[in-house]
Amino acid sequence: MGNSPRGRRTAPLVIARVLVLCALASLLLGGSARADGVSSGADVQVAQTLGTRDLTVILRRIDIAPGPLHIDVVTHTGSAPGTLKLRASTAGTTFSETTIQLDGKPGAHAAQLRVDQPGPWELGLDDGTDTASIPFIVPARVIPPWEKATFGGFVAAGVFLVLGLVVAMRVRRPQLALIPAGGMVAALAVAITGAMLSASTPPPPAPGAELDPTIDNIRDPYANAQMSTVDFSRPPVNLAVHSPNARSGGLAEVRIAVTDGATGRAVDDLLVHDNALIHLVVISPTGRLWHLHPVRVGPGDYRVKFTPPEAGTYAVAAELARRGGGVQLARTTLSVATGTDSPAEPVPAGAGKRVVHGNPVDVEVKPGTPTTITARFSRADLQPWLGMLGHLIVVGPITDDSRVGADAAAAPTWAHVHSMIPQSPGMPGKPDETVAAYGPGVPFTYTFSAPGKYRIWLQAEREYTVLTVPMQIEVPAERAPQ
Repeated sequence: MGNSPRGRRTAPLVIARVLVLCALASLLLGGSARADGVSSGADVQVAQTLGTRDLTVILRRIDIAPGPLHIDVVTHTGSAPGTLKLRASTAGTTFSETTIQLDGKPGAHAAQLRVDQPGPWELGLDDGTDTASIPFIVPARVIPPWEKATFGGFVAAGVFLVLGLVVAMRVRRPQLALIPAGGMVAALAVAITGAMLSASTPPPPAPGAELDPTIDNIRDPYANAQMSTVDFSRPPVNLAVHSPNARSGGLAEVRIAVTDGATGRAVDDLLVHDNALIHLVVISPTGRLWHLHPVRVGPGDYRVKFTPPEAGTYAVAAELARRGGGVQLARTTLSVATGTDSPAEPVPAGAGKRVVHGNPVDVEVKPGTPTTITARFSRADLQPWLGMLGHLIVVGPITDDSRVGADAAAAPTWAHVHSMIPQSPGMPGKPDETVAAYGPGVPFTYTFSAPGKYRIWLQAEREYTVLTVPMQIEVPAERAPQ
């Protein structure tokens, strides 16, 4: 029967049906082949203390290059009006420029630049007096290998399908159609395997975070995924702070040099950590605090300005993150000469769970166990600052209230604690300062490891104003068991 004319006529039809069924199966399975593809970029927020202005620069997500780069510059209360020039440059060449007119009112100011290629870029800021340079990465469209295998397999299966149908219908020996049919089955197996692996295979290393942001590993991070052990063990930085003309009562420019602890070379691999390249905490001799964000003017060269209110020794701590080196904290001191001193502000002292000296802070201290410190505000209209609901700086133990700066520089405890932003259903991504919907309580949890007198500063933002609540806490010694 298999050699009869009827059998010869039906054989191509049977093979064709098999090929069509395989094609339908490939289409149905193709719906589950939505591999990870390129992880879409996120907004990059970078706090900058540019001259006397505290700014937050938000680089909105970039999906395509060439294309527009949308930027929001958030100003805070007290920011002076003026013109801010923005420029996007790569390889030392400026590609696009624009300006923003700051009207002195706090809030977001929008601008747009253009970028023409993936790779490392710099965003320049210039207010006519001070300049800053923020490194950022323009991502490339990267197709993971499993996605290539998935779609390549389906394309190959389609080619084999057409070839098999042609062979089955036109060749006298329809059994030859089994050869392209076998190829189609193999291509489908590759495609289905790639689709199944796409859900469990990790994404490639992110250039600029795990890999050096070179154009090669931005376009093909899989080919450059292997890093040397040096990248995982970069040494701590050396921090040098210099302000030779700093006098109390006057605006001082502080120059900050960040060098590699092993080679002494300028460090230019800092990551945006908690929305800043460097978090600089400065504490005056009587315990006044500044939380500043120096601007980058060159590799390892950062600048910041502030007005020291009193002469003496200031404690300076820089918190930063290096690519491949993790988060680091470096401490030093800054000497300020006598000029025009202003009287110190009284610092409320508290113990026990109560409101102290009118400050909206509840403190319950238990030595050696987690302590909850909650700043309470009247309304639920707080804004995220540096990606967090609130910040808590803890320094101590302090032995002399008249030289808090010198004591803080050598204090065994120097902690920076965060109050996280609560999850809000329906709110995609990480909210920025334009969202005022949090509070009124800002809780922090910290364990004081040793008894003594500590200075703490709680910080939160409302109406584009960073509120700082200073306090002094006495941590009692643990009682010996009876």
